[in-house]
Amino acid sequence: MQLIAAPAVVTGGRLHRPGAVAVQGDRVQEVLVGAAAAAARQRADVVLPAGMLVPGFVDVQVNGYFGVDFIAAEPEDWATVAVRLPETGVTGFVPTFITAPVDALCDGLRRAEKATAALAVSAASAARPLGVHIEGPFLAERRRGAHNADWLRDPDAATVDTLLAAAAPGTISILTLAPERSGGMAAVRRLAEAGIVVSIGHSDASAEQVAAAADAGARMVTHLFNAQRPLHHRDPGVVGQALIDPRLTCGLILDLYHVAPGAARLAFTAAPGRVALVTDAVAAAGMPPGRYVLGGEPVFVEQGQPPLREAGVMAGSGLRLDVAVANAVGIGVDLVTAVEAASRVPADLLGRADLGRIAPGARADLVWLGDDLSVRATWVGGTVAYGAEVAV
Repeated sequence: MQLIAAPAVVTGGRLHRPGAVAVQGDRVQEVLVGAAAAAARQRADVVLPAGMLVPGFVDVQVNGYFGVDFIAAEPEDWATVAVRLPETGVTGFVPTFITAPVDALCDGLRRAEKATAALAVSAASAARPLGVHIEGPFLAERRRGAHNADWLRDPDAATVDTLLAAAAPGTISILTLAPERSGGMAAVRRLAEAGIVVSIGHSDASAEQVAAAADAGARMVTHLFNAQRPLHHRDPGVVGQALIDPRLTCGLILDLYHVAPGAARLAFTAAPGRVALVTDAVAAAGMPPGRYVLGGEPVFVEQGQPPLREAGVMAGSGLRLDVAVANAVGIGVDLVTAVEAASRVPADLLGRADLGRIAPGARADLVWLGDDLSVRATWVGGTVAYGAEVAV
């Protein structure tokens, strides 16, 4: 057993000072707080001198990272990303494929299945893929953003079935679509019945259409505020319905480029417990300025700026999830709320009660955040994945 003591720990929806976590194998065995944690500090294997222990982060929208674009990546490329994501506090992630020809999406799904199996064998302390997020091609042309218009299409039953058959059940965990497209509501029902989280995104749907999609089984809105019908007092649109509908989890890219601070605070205030911080990271994330690809097409990054298509359209981000948490706190969001938006909320969306929390029986995915909320160490399944200073 390993005992980790910290000045503070986020557990059970609260910040406790001090805290300690007992780990047995890959699971949390016990969480100690207050006086019990202070007493346990004397026998701890690891004593953190500052900051706090928080649950491992779960990112449900990651197009790529560290030079890798997931849709075309081979298993060794997946390993490159999975091994390094713990540097950012991410212990579980959903690789994301943006709009592409259906054959290319199917090929990507088959590679994803192989890459996930290989990682389970070869990289036990790497961040774990949690299925694939397909973002498109069933999107509204008017709200397509950086997606290629030539590859957009209606979600007819044959195409949906083709995607579902491309890889083993569970390979697709999230699919983003515009429910107002012809066949959209039927696709929502079909995908939800298959156990996939259906997310509304790149959509020009009315509030009524969004509500109908939630009735049919949709459970998420992809990158709230971006590439969707905005909030208007006589036309609430996708944003308005997302903020008031308790069935919908709202993804939020909090790099302070995609969404203004006031809008982000509105989301946290109007939808408590339903905001999931995402990076929407692309291959340029973690890399120097230059030319990269997203969905096989170029994006360009200048120092300190988000990735852009050649036409100047924002195309994903270079965001780290620990930075998103710090940004949330910086605009006035409660610390525990910000941490849970990057951990418990997305884990619950995926139906993973064993992730995104520090609790007995949960996986021992832990992150040591410094006082500045940057990652200093990460454990995946009880094993140090980043931060040599805490290895025992």
